Amino acid sequence: MSRPLRLADLAEAVNATVIGDAELVVTGVRPLDSAGAEHLSFLHNPKYVDTARASAAGAILAADAGLLPGRTLLLCAEPYLALAKALEIFHPLQRPAPGVHPSAVVAEGAVLAPDASVGPQAVVGAGARVGARSVIGAGAVLGREAEVGADCLLHPRVVVLDRCRVGDRCILHSGVVIGSDGFGFATVKGVHHKVPQVGIAVIEDDVELGANVCVDRAALGETRIGRGTKVDNLVQLAHNVVVGEHCLLVAQVGISGSTTIGHHSVFAGQAGCSGHLSIGSGVVAAARAAVFKDVPDGATVAGTPARPHREWLKANANLQRLDLLRDKVKDLERRLAALEKKDA
Repeated sequence: MSRPLRLADLAEAVNATVIGDAELVVTGVRPLDSAGAEHLSFLHNPKYVDTARASAAGAILAADAGLLPGRTLLLCAEPYLALAKALEIFHPLQRPAPGVHPSAVVAEGAVLAPDASVGPQAVVGAGARVGARSVIGAGAVLGREAEVGADCLLHPRVVVLDRCRVGDRCILHSGVVIGSDGFGFATVKGVHHKVPQVGIAVIEDDVELGANVCVDRAALGETRIGRGTKVDNLVQLAHNVVVGEHCLLVAQVGISGSTTIGHHSVFAGQAGCSGHLSIGSGVVAAARAAVFKDVPDGATVAGTPARPHREWLKANANLQRLDLLRDKVKDLERRLAALEKKDA
C-alpha cells in the first residue's frame, strides 16, 4: 500500500475538486459503513445517500455536493471512475521482476521482450512472442507461435494455444483458455465425426477476460473479441464468433458459433444466443435471455425466446394474473351450468 496522501494531492491525481478540508490526510479507501476519519469513501449509487450521511469517512467521492452538506468531499462528474484511480494509487499493481523463472520452459525460437516476466512452471512454445512488460503467470501455457502483446497480465494457468493472438494491455484471469477447438462435428448415421478446427482466436487490445472464460478457435478464419470488451467469469464464446468493441458479457453467457455482436452491446448473466445470428450494436440482452433470431441495433430483449423487453414485461404481467383468470372462468362455468339447468 502506498503512503498516506493529502486530499488536495489525491484530488489532483483523480481529477476531482476538494470541498472542505484539502489538508486532510487519508490512508486508504473503505466502504461507507466501515470507513473511519482517516479513510476516503465513495457515493456512486443514490440509494446509499443516507448511509453516506451517517458514514464516519473523512472524505467522500461524490458527484453532487448538495446530497452531503457539510461533508468534506472529492467532487467529480464520475465518482466510480475516480474511485478506480484512487484504488490504483493506494493499491498499486505489484508486477514480478522481469526475467524467466528457472522452472519455466521456453522453447527455442520463442521471442520474449527483455522486460517481460515468465513465472514458475510456465511454458512458452516455439515461435511464441511476448511483448514488453507483459507477465506470464505461474503454470501458464503459450502454444507454438502464440502472441501476447505489451503490458499484458496473464494470471496463473492461463492457456493461449497455437497461433492465437492477444493484443496489448489485456488481462486474462486464471483458467482462461484461448484457442481450444470449436465444437464442430459432422454427424452421419448417428456417428459424430470431428471437423478439424484450423483457424485461430484473436483478442484485441484492452480486453479483460474473467476466470475460466473459453474462447474457441475458428473452424476457418478467426474468432475475434473486439478492443475494450470486458468478459466476466465462466463465459463461452464458440468458434467464429465475433464480438465488437467495448461490449460487456456477464457471468455464464454463452454465444454459439458464427454469431456476430456489434459494439457496445451487453449480455447480462446467463444470457445466450444460438448460432449464425447477427446481433446489432448497443443491444442489451437481459439476464437469462435466450436469443434465437437477429436483433437490430439498440434493441433491449428479454425472456425465452427473447423478445422486445416491453413485450416481455407485458407477457410476464399477464402470466401473474393467470390464477385470477382461471378462477373467473370457473365461476362463469358454474353460473352458466346453473342457467342451463334452470332453462331445462
